[in-house]
Amino acid sequence: MESLSQLLPQEERLAVSNEQKSLKIGLPKEHTFQEHRICLTPDEVAVLVANGHQILIEAGAGEEAHFSNTDYSEAGAEIVYDTQEVFACPIVLKVQPPTTDELAYFNAQSVLLSALQLNTQDKTYFETLAQKQITALAFEYIKDEAENHPIQQSVDELTGIAAVLTASDLLAEENRLLLGNITGIPPTEVILLGANELTEAAAKTALGLGANVKIFAPSLTDLRKLRTHLPSSVYTATLQPQLLREALTHCHVLIGAMSGECRSPIVVTEEMVQQMKRGAVIVDASIGIGGCIETSKLTTLEQLIFTKYEVVHCGVPNLPSRYAHTASTLLSNTLLPYLLKIGEEGGVENLLQIDKGFRNGLYSYHGILTHHNISKWFGLPYKPLHLLFL
Repeated sequence: MESLSQLLPQEERLAVSNEQKSLKIGLPKEHTFQEHRICLTPDEVAVLVANGHQILIEAGAGEEAHFSNTDYSEAGAEIVYDTQEVFACPIVLKVQPPTTDELAYFNAQSVLLSALQLNTQDKTYFETLAQKQITALAFEYIKDEAENHPIQQSVDELTGIAAVLTASDLLAEENRLLLGNITGIPPTEVILLGANELTEAAAKTALGLGANVKIFAPSLTDLRKLRTHLPSSVYTATLQPQLLREALTHCHVLIGAMSGECRSPIVVTEEMVQQMKRGAVIVDASIGIGGCIETSKLTTLEQLIFTKYEVVHCGVPNLPSRYAHTASTLLSNTLLPYLLKIGEEGGVENLLQIDKGFRNGLYSYHGILTHHNISKWFGLPYKPLHLLFL
């Protein structure tokens, strides 16, 4: 007699072939305002080519990061002068998500690997992905074996360092002050908002320069985690308005790095900014998701600052682009293992089947929206990943 388990429907796994596959990857030139980075440097291109992969790079794509066409051609890449030809590759690799015009160049069933920058998107973007049946993965969603977000963490680390160095430059340029600690002179006071990879990197950089560092964040748990990576001399506190207001009156540098589900919460009010030191510097590193300081607004790499209430404000959303060569190298180093693994496993489809962390980066699977937050934000239907991958 058959058992009950034999009569019930059984879960079936798709067969996955792990035969190595040669990839054809396109790297178009970034046209997003003030985006100077590129996803792959010549060194990583050389590794991919040596592993049998074909890399097409739009002419001039690396110039803003100080990588020439010659550098790429000598590494084995094919330099292409036709933008549409690059976007027609089966796999397209970009720093910023493609524009509506760029999406028109994609072939149906293509694969897109890029940042998503959800707060900058509209419904049309996802509808176009659906029409073209594009499989798209976001850098900020991809996880590793330890459940970390390696690509996003790399970007956050560089942003934290860049925020402190930018603040240091601005203190010197605008006020002739040195960010640091010189014998006989009180050290610079730096306040960080948030407890994450960005604030950890910013804290270590500021401490390395000799500054006094205070960190305010909403979560005591996150603060405890952060404290394990920092010296005990670092002051930490939850976001209590009176404590924060008092600290702000003494600080020279304020760096905002708050995050939220849809946008960053405002934790420093206009009235608090009015009470800050004359010549103090604010770098709102969360400006790309709305900013966490009420007086913040977008600035550019060319027009880096504006002054309000005699406080210098910097609100560049892609601060790593100020250090485009370093940022590109860091991004390239992080992406290379994933690209090699895609080839080794026989393509993106196969890797999605077997690698849960890589699959976590998926937000469009052959045009099917797979991310709940995106669905909720734009009112679009979605299908959970666990229903697509058994």
